[in-house]
Amino acid sequence: MGTELQGKTIAFLVAPEGVEQVELTDPWKAVASAGARPILVSTAAGKIQAFNHLDRADTFDVDQVTEKAKVEDFDALVLPGGVANPDYLRTQSTAVDFVRGFFEVGKPVAVICHGPWTLVEAGVLSGRTLTSWPSVRTDIVNARGTWVDEEVVVCTCEPSTLISSRKPDDLAAFCARLVEVFSGQAATT
Repeated sequence: MGTELQGKTIAFLVAPEGVEQVELTDPWKAVASAGARPILVSTAAGKIQAFNHLDRADTFDVDQVTEKAKVEDFDALVLPGGVANPDYLRTQSTAVDFVRGFFEVGKPVAVICHGPWTLVEAGVLSGRTLTSWPSVRTDIVNARGTWVDEEVVVCTCEPSTLISSRKPDDLAAFCARLVEVFSGQAATT
């Protein structure tokens, strides 16, 4: 077990249903292996239902609900993808406010695949460069962000750093980069 993230608490925000399982579990394992404490945050208590593309996968216990979660209790935020997951989150004011809060106080955020839909709704993409699943490109551009087709992008625009990635095939690079950035050891790009 590594110690790069020792003492840090990382929020993973997901909808009650629809998160792409590997986009939740791989970053979760990466931060836990680096010594952090991952916390599963959702809009409802109980369990969330993950998916492997369109097929039901595993369920996971919710640790906190967005109504009660406080940005100040976390060091960073991860937004996994899956089509249904961010599509639902962007309609939930408590989830959108929670996400926006990380940007307002300058804490790092990592997002993959369709996850930027929640960032579009939070109004935090203007002037930022990021990547995503290709179908999210137009939404990012309409939100005045710059979309690029790269494995991982780290945007250090103030007030917070944003790490983004395109798809499950990019998870190894995404996980390595988010651990590096969350630890404060990343070179600025």
